[in-house]
Amino acid sequence: MAMRAIASATVSFGLVSIPVKLFSSAESSTTIRFNQIHKKDGARLKQQMISAKTGEAVPKDEIVKGYEFAKGQYVLFSPDELKAIEEESSHTIDIAEFLPADSVERLYLEKVYYLGPDKGGARAYRLLSQALSKTGRGALAKYSARGKQYLVLVRPMKDGLAMEQLRYADELRSFSEVPIDAAEVKQEELDLAVQLIEQAASDKFQPENYKDEVRERVMELIQRKVDGEDITVSPTEEPEHKIIDMMEALKASIASGQSKQAAERKPAQRSGKKAAVKKTSAKAK
Repeated sequence: MAMRAIASATVSFGLVSIPVKLFSSAESSTTIRFNQIHKKDGARLKQQMISAKTGEAVPKDEIVKGYEFAKGQYVLFSPDELKAIEEESSHTIDIAEFLPADSVERLYLEKVYYLGPDKGGARAYRLLSQALSKTGRGALAKYSARGKQYLVLVRPMKDGLAMEQLRYADELRSFSEVPIDAAEVKQEELDLAVQLIEQAASDKFQPENYKDEVRERVMELIQRKVDGEDITVSPTEEPEHKIIDMMEALKASIASGQSKQAAERKPAQRSGKKAAVKKTSAKAK
């Protein structure tokens, strides 16, 4: 089934305008959500806005938005004032510059959308996709929607385009703020760590090999509850946080990996031996 577009926009660079549609790249419906229920009558609970001063519920028509400019002091805004300060939603992806595709650190990535051509835009859409692929560049642009202005990177994806929503520089914290204690790494430890990495290395990312095991387990337990079963969870032991010998831990990890690889190869070897036995028996006859 074809995807449904969540918005329409126009990619603009120079005098070229490309009408496009935006599609979500992820499926949010897979998230498991629990509602708050009144234990006594089984009814779903509704949230109320309570005044921190009086403790009374505040009706919706008496709620306004405010900005805390000092501790406990707010400047209030009416809906019209909020509308006036919001960014006008032009729905234009206005390209500012073209960058090497790998020059934007993954740290800036916040969300990804697929772009598809809208009516009359297929030729220009494919032209931009192929031009970006050939130059190895992405298009850095500004995109205004939902009252906000976003920094985005339009890049080629297969035969089309994707739009990555980026964080602004002032939204990110510096890695230099992370406390890292000084420590010496021994060459022998480094060699073993590299060996361990190479032992479990793959040439490419294969996401289909992984699944959300926690979600599957939760869904299974939910179904058991729907079927009327009581759920009891076995107590789990707290992991021991003890200082270990780094060299011994690395050697044990490598040995464990080698044993696992050997176990995975055994079934194939056994089947090969069986085939050889059958072939020999056939010749004897």
